Amino acid sequence: MEKPPYIPNSDEYGELQRFVEALYASETLVDNLDVQVMAQTFDLPEDLIEIVSMLPSGLYERARIADQLNSALAAHGWTQRFGTVE
Repeated sequence: MEKPPYIPNSDEYGELQRFVEALYASETLVDNLDVQVMAQTFDLPEDLIEIVSMLPSGLYERARIADQLNSALAAHGWTQRFGTVE
């Protein structure tokens, strides 16, 4: 039996982690609007845009945004497909 495409070897796995690393490459705090604009610019898959769009308004340190994104991924059952964020 062939492995489903959403298991960690998929192209999408780790994409959100790379996105967060790019967000915090030169900043320690980002606001929700910056996150939304960067997600569109980063050309994230539609499902990850949905996850990012669920973020409440506010300023985010890296640990807080990771918690928020991981919670949304877990709620959708997508942690195996996309991985988690640190």
